[in-house]
Amino acid sequence: MDFYTMILTIGLGVLLLAVFVLWKPSSGLNLPPGSFGWPLLGESVEYLASQRNNATRDFMEKRIKKYGGDIFKTHFLGAPLVVFYSPAGNRFLFSNENKLVQISWPASLAKLFGNSVLTKAGEEAKDLRKTLLTFLKPEALQNFVGRADSIIHDHLNRYWVGNEQVRTFPLVKRCLFTVACALFLSLGEGPQEAELYDHFMDLLNGMLQIPVDLPGTLYRKARIGSNHIRRILQRVIDQRREDLASGLASSDQDLLSYLLCNVDGRENPLSESDIKDNILQLLMAGHDTNAVTVTLLLRNLALNPHCFQQVLQEQLNITSEKGGKLLRWDDLQRMKHTWNAAQETMRLNPPAGGTWRKAIADISYGGFTIPKGWKLQWTANSTHNNPKYFPDPEKFDPARFEGNGPGTYTFVPFGGGPRMCPGIEFARMVTLVFLHNIVKMFEWDLVDVNEKVIVDPFPTPVNGQPINLRPQSQK
Repeated sequence: MDFYTMILTIGLGVLLLAVFVLWKPSSGLNLPPGSFGWPLLGESVEYLASQRNNATRDFMEKRIKKYGGDIFKTHFLGAPLVVFYSPAGNRFLFSNENKLVQISWPASLAKLFGNSVLTKAGEEAKDLRKTLLTFLKPEALQNFVGRADSIIHDHLNRYWVGNEQVRTFPLVKRCLFTVACALFLSLGEGPQEAELYDHFMDLLNGMLQIPVDLPGTLYRKARIGSNHIRRILQRVIDQRREDLASGLASSDQDLLSYLLCNVDGRENPLSESDIKDNILQLLMAGHDTNAVTVTLLLRNLALNPHCFQQVLQEQLNITSEKGGKLLRWDDLQRMKHTWNAAQETMRLNPPAGGTWRKAIADISYGGFTIPKGWKLQWTANSTHNNPKYFPDPEKFDPARFEGNGPGTYTFVPFGGGPRMCPGIEFARMVTLVFLHNIVKMFEWDLVDVNEKVIVDPFPTPVNGQPINLRPQSQK
């Protein structure tokens, strides 16, 4: 170690010690119980480690049991954080949007996703959300069901047929990214889409890492990846403007054209920067979270043959009436067993475990005070695996979603309230269309029934979930 490195190391150590001694956030208030952990780092390292080991629920419940009640405080990614851990907590956060709380992702994530619906708050967020929902609502999406059906069918024929074994997770991710690019950008498979996908992988792999922006770190690669994505999107936007002007493109052919040709809730056109940020965020949400659900649904159907047969029969009934025609929106409404199985998969492994809010005023909850400016988090772990709300919670049982389904604020894979994920119908569409195609074409079993699922940042089978494939006609 040279002299300057030694001095720097000693200086950093002294600084951390001083912060540790002096650091007492919001002392004097009746704060929720919990620990802030280490100075600066808080409990970020332990939390992220539990996430990668698919043990986030253990991290949460250890603290809930230790402190009692349904909330606790911690310190995560540079900010004091209060975790809400009950249906009542979910209800409180969802129903107080823009009253007591606002969406507030960690600053490290906001840098990656820019001025998107993911990060905007208040009236500005309402206007943008309304604009996006106009495109993502069922009335608009029904025009794209056949296109998704064709893309997925072609993908299965090209990359699955003829193989006795495949790794499902990377293939499903690639397929659903192609679907999202086609429906959002009219961008087909090719060099530009492949380049876009590579940069998205860098973004996803580093978005929830310790935000150290130094060469070689995953966070730095994520930041560079997000910048490359925006550069590619700018090229697509420039070409689309030319095509719209010459009549080679239409205003309703995809999300990009829609955003270029329409205005927000205040009758203002969206800036190109806003368009890029929001397409970036929707491409991320529109393929990776859906790929998680589809991949783990394939796993659950392999482990539960009776559920597979229910789904297969439902899809064969639809096929027998269509005579080889592409799927339509009305067909998706008949896939009740399939969607119940997908929802049960999201209960067991929520593709997004929760999101953050920020207190915009001092908050009283459960006899405690949460200071203005603190971060708040709801988490699906609070209810999805709780036997109080879902008896025998480890069991895969799609019948839970029959009839009236789960209790209010207990099943929250898409969040709730004004900030509920705007892509719910898109997620439902691509999940059902993929399952419709694959169960008709194949039977499968898992190569490793004990394969571990980690969360980094979404649930991920560590070996890509390989399966043994058989054509459906072989019994």
